[in-house]
Amino acid sequence: MSAATDLKRQLSAARADMRPGGMHGDLAGFADALNRFVESERTESQPAQPRVAVLVPCYNEAAAVGKVVADFRAALPYAQIYVYDNNSSDGTVAVARDAGAQVRSERRQGKGHVVRRMFADIDADVYVLVDGDATYDAPSARKMIDRLMSDHLDMVVGFRVDQEQAAYRPGHRTGNWMLTSFLAAVFGQAFTDILSGYRVFSRRFVKSFPVLSDGFEIETELTVHALELALPVAEIETPYYARPEGSFSKLNTWRDGFRILNTILKLYRSEKPLRFFSIIGACLMLVSVGLAIPVVLTYLELGLVPRLPTAVLSMGLMILAVLSVSSGLVLDTVTRGRREIKLLAYLSQPAIGKF
Repeated sequence: MSAATDLKRQLSAARADMRPGGMHGDLAGFADALNRFVESERTESQPAQPRVAVLVPCYNEAAAVGKVVADFRAALPYAQIYVYDNNSSDGTVAVARDAGAQVRSERRQGKGHVVRRMFADIDADVYVLVDGDATYDAPSARKMIDRLMSDHLDMVVGFRVDQEQAAYRPGHRTGNWMLTSFLAAVFGQAFTDILSGYRVFSRRFVKSFPVLSDGFEIETELTVHALELALPVAEIETPYYARPEGSFSKLNTWRDGFRILNTILKLYRSEKPLRFFSIIGACLMLVSVGLAIPVVLTYLELGLVPRLPTAVLSMGLMILAVLSVSSGLVLDTVTRGRREIKLLAYLSQPAIGKF
């Protein structure tokens, strides 16, 4: 029974008990009940404050994580800050706990594993995902959350604008541009910074996102999930700073760059199988036709097939081309069913603003 219903009953009882001999006391009780009823109605009509969780994955970030926790406590005093340690050996856990964060751990190495654990464990209405290296601007989180709430979005990405030359290495900048351009060509919608680790999510996004990645390619997977389900998203510019002294990047430009590229190709194969296998089938078909042309011309001129191995190879390639396209058709149906399941999981969660 709600407080408003209870107060309504008190009002009715006060009116029923009003007697001529005790009119003054009855009126005072009636007025008091009326005031409480009005106050409860005003309180219930106000929108509830969303529960905000700041998620900080960490691996050997003792030099920076204390500043991250302090900055976000100042920027979002109403938020719960969770630091997930990923087998650190430099005192990250102690520093984070002393700074006031709730510290938990994930033993499987890799940022993807940590994000999977965080999304599964934490229950909130709005999630802020940020790296523990003190390179992101904590006050920008307020703007990102306001944009998420006001526009009813599911993801807001912090587009990094470097404030110092050391913040963004040239190799990382070039690789980010190449991967962003390739993702736009594959999935049809451009993001300015697909590798940003600073993002704000709705509960709908987090609880419908099946994390499959193990490492730094998790940002790419988050972006593709939003594009594939056509979720409402946005980008907001945010300052990007150099790491504090004593903090070192765990990102390897070439190794992790190729892992991210491989992730994009795998996601392209799984999310758009008909197009992927049709391209393979078309290439095989062109090679098959190219090999078959001289064989066919010789047969038309002489009535013989002297290059039998070439003819067999051409026929085999054409069969493979047809099988590739057929596989794409079957997998496209499977992918459509998976997408429908993810959409149902997404729709099962309350929308932004309905807590």
